[in-house]
Amino acid sequence: MKKFIVGAIAASLSAGVMAAGDAAAGKAKAVTCAGCHGQNGIAMVPNYPSLAGQNAAYLEGALKAYKTQERKGYQAAIMYGMAAALSDQDIANLAAFYSEIK
Repeated sequence: MKKFIVGAIAASLSAGVMAAGDAAAGKAKAVTCAGCHGQNGIAMVPNYPSLAGQNAAYLEGALKAYKTQERKGYQAAIMYGMAAALSDQDIANLAAFYSEIK
């Protein structure tokens, strides 16, 4: 039983590594985000959130919730359209890019 548990943990950890985002690919994809969230993730308009330095898991969760239209609120309708075109890998890449900005 111990071997099974250790194997399951190892498999889940390696799967998490494989799903990690590519910040360089995220930077390229972020061109479409820059209009609202700023070129380097710092929004120039007070009504839009800055994304620079946000936690990657938070960003992934938020984008996935917009994609499935589960997230509601102020600018959700705009984000529904933006997130709909993103693959799960795009989302991971964007999250990696924005989370690495200091």
